[in-house]
Amino acid sequence: METTRSKTVDEGDEGFDAAVRGVVGATDTPGGTLRLVRTDDFDSLDPGNTYYAYTWNFLRLVGRTLVTFDTAPGKAGQRLVPDLAESLGESSEGGRVWTYRLREGLRYEDGTPVTSADVKYAIARSNYGTDVLGAGPTYFRHLLGTDYGGPWREPDTDGPVTLETPDERTLVFRLSEPFAGLDLLATMPSTTPVPRHRDTGADYRLGPVATGPYRVASYTRGELAVLEPNPHWDPATDPVRVRRAERIEVHLGKDPHEVDRMLLAGEAHVDLAGFGVQPSTQEQILADPVLRAHADNPLTGFTWIYCLSSNIPPFDNVHARRAVQFATDKAAMQLAYGGPVGGDIATTILPPTLDGYRPFDRYPVGPDATGDLDAARAELKAAGMPDGFRTRIAARKDRLKEYRAAEALAAGLARVGIEAEVLDFPSGDYFDRYGGSPSYLREHGIGIIMFGWGADFPDGYGFLQQITDGRAIKERGNQNMGELDDPEINALLDEGATCADPARRAEIWHRIDRLTMDHAVIVPYLYPRSLLYRHPDVRNVYVTGSFGMYDYVALGAK
Repeated sequence: METTRSKTVDEGDEGFDAAVRGVVGATDTPGGTLRLVRTDDFDSLDPGNTYYAYTWNFLRLVGRTLVTFDTAPGKAGQRLVPDLAESLGESSEGGRVWTYRLREGLRYEDGTPVTSADVKYAIARSNYGTDVLGAGPTYFRHLLGTDYGGPWREPDTDGPVTLETPDERTLVFRLSEPFAGLDLLATMPSTTPVPRHRDTGADYRLGPVATGPYRVASYTRGELAVLEPNPHWDPATDPVRVRRAERIEVHLGKDPHEVDRMLLAGEAHVDLAGFGVQPSTQEQILADPVLRAHADNPLTGFTWIYCLSSNIPPFDNVHARRAVQFATDKAAMQLAYGGPVGGDIATTILPPTLDGYRPFDRYPVGPDATGDLDAARAELKAAGMPDGFRTRIAARKDRLKEYRAAEALAAGLARVGIEAEVLDFPSGDYFDRYGGSPSYLREHGIGIIMFGWGADFPDGYGFLQQITDGRAIKERGNQNMGELDDPEINALLDEGATCADPARRAEIWHRIDRLTMDHAVIVPYLYPRSLLYRHPDVRNVYVTGSFGMYDYVALGAK
């Protein structure tokens, strides 16, 4: 299948936001070494144990999924195309049964064939093996049902009985309820095949077996990951990928300002995280016409939020949560990201890039966005804590802008007597061990958790389900950090999952947004924009609508 033809930006037209408008430096000619850089480490290179958007984007270089997104800039990058599968899923029985057939000639990096059993095993380990893997989403577990205990608890069972493999190339998903968007779920890394005999459990992240154009040649956590060509990747079987570099290096564990220095010095081509340069570097780039011509400022499709855990006092009181909503100095938090170039003030959970977004403001913080302190004090009085209270904030210090936003939040809350101590955590294990662990948060009295959220796939369900569905709460890798469990929201999510009418689906997502804001467990403060810098030597650069950052599958270098 041919991919969508994209607009190419002529060399003379390249400049600020050129990679938002089209493809910069378009070429299919293989280059040398593409160098990426990151402040911390990957959350995990195990495709069944990851939940960071940049890791999902990057892993498409190593592993292939049943379905993927087209290699095209902007909204066209959200178009679904078959990847391992010959075609998009065939739906029957009213959306309860979905069938995929694998392409012929698919092989791992060692030359052994990829089978449907390998895809089934991958889904089983990621969705049911949460005793060993806990970071990734578990949509398939919910939809496939069954009381299967996972591959480590039931090593003699070949996986959930509702996922059938009648032959080596066919998978049949028999869902417990209709689901209209299974092709969207089939894009997730958890459908990347894993050969059972090569699985090393929690250590699989150190060397996943490749099916994509590159294999992991070496990986030293926190320091360096190196990808080299996979000799058994056949481009004839791959509709979206072109190998444009002979080697890919990812330099890890760098200080945020060192990341920026490496980019400007040409020691790295792109910041892997896709969150943009630091505020001081933003000023430097925007003030220099030469540097500015190699920068892009896209709306990312994320919402920067923080959660208030409804099971940790005093946030088990809705008025305490609402006091925080009103006392938030969103203008100061925006400034931590570099002001307007860092993003637009947010008042909704859904970002403007998704269907279902409608502007509303449940907790106005004033025309200057610095907070409504009178409203906050009234809520504190209603909570029985007129003098305020104490709590703690979890933030990732290697994500310097997030950490500074947390400091700005604490300063804003202090104006009404809420004392919030900011604690710093590494981003690599943030969801697995700290912010995504309800027991850790309770044990340490951490009531406020900083993070950003983007859709697992470009749809309201893919954005809202993991952060608002009470059935999605889990002890590791939890994303519903407010521990929200509202039967009306859960029912609306189920209705939206089966609804084929786009207008009704959009109405459902908007209703969930409003209901969640009524509970006040999520505080949206920014629709982020990233000031991304692309070194002049990087080739085939564009911002894809599927991830809101550069498409790593497309990149090459001189």
